[in-house]
Amino acid sequence: MSVTVLLVDDEPLVRAGLRAVLEVQPDIEVVGEAADGAAVVPLVRQLRPDVVAMDVRMPLLDGIEATKAVLRTVDSPPKILVVTTFENDEYVYQALRAGADGFLLKRARPAEIVHAVRLVAEGETLLYPAAVRALASEYGNPQARKTLERAALTQREEDVLRLMAKGMTNIEIARELIVGVETVKTHVSAVLAKLGARDRTQAVITAYESGFVTPA
Repeated sequence: MSVTVLLVDDEPLVRAGLRAVLEVQPDIEVVGEAADGAAVVPLVRQLRPDVVAMDVRMPLLDGIEATKAVLRTVDSPPKILVVTTFENDEYVYQALRAGADGFLLKRARPAEIVHAVRLVAEGETLLYPAAVRALASEYGNPQARKTLERAALTQREEDVLRLMAKGMTNIEIARELIVGVETVKTHVSAVLAKLGARDRTQAVITAYESGFVTPA
């Protein structure tokens, strides 16, 4: 089945470039475009894309508020992939905290763009660990520390969370821990449930903000 994508960026050339890269893939279909975050919720409801690839900075409604609006108002919301120029942009971090599933640099190579869309569509997280570490170090969060303490993760769940924070996929974690992928999925689900996290990205942010994982 094809992964359907909605492109949201106020620069027509960026949208055209992303469309050109994605539409040559047999398993990806661009179903719509928008020039501002204000149009995202109506288009998501109409087109039901699997992934929204969205610029973080737009003139009317930015990617942060658009992400919040989609997650707040749309049933079974799509995955949201924030597209940005700079990986250490505070806007990106706020979008991740708001519920975006990962972020992609505009200068990424075509193969990286395709990989990013497929990855988030499969429910994985797409983060640049170094950038997230740098940003998270500025946002120490006492509430995150309390959340992690209350979660009482097992040793194996802690191992999984640390590897998630490195940006590893389930397959990569399975290889690292020498266990099956289904076992990793079970541990990931347990970590999310115990932390009360909506997805992997939120769990990783909690790991960094709590100090459980520290910047290198």
